[in-house]
Amino acid sequence: MKPEVRAVARRRATELRGRSAESLALHALLLKGYRPLGARFRAAGGEIDLIVRRGATIAFVEVKARSTLAAAQGAIDGHKVARFSRAARAWISRHPNTDAATFRADAVFVAPWTWPRHVADAFPIR
Repeated sequence: MKPEVRAVARRRATELRGRSAESLALHALLLKGYRPLGARFRAAGGEIDLIVRRGATIAFVEVKARSTLAAAQGAIDGHKVARFSRAARAWISRHPNTDAATFRADAVFVAPWTWPRHVADAFPIR
């Protein structure tokens, strides 16, 4: 198999794993009483995997899937937080009707054969 074909197949598999992890994370959040406002929001050079609301709190959610929960938790670095924060600020500016809401950055970590781990207020929105 040609290297470029392998690369395309690898990207597709990674994309499928990511979408599957996001779906699992959303279902876990729904069971906790959150309702979805959006998914895969892209702006300002960043992306937010899920945007959910429970009560007056709007959570911007980063979903990380790895082979272990510990590996998933270690996958959010400063560069990711900066890009995520830019996207969150862009979303807030485009939704002025949410002025009274409390905003936070959550994370959901996904690994095989484990229930997703939701961490509220996982990192600051800068």
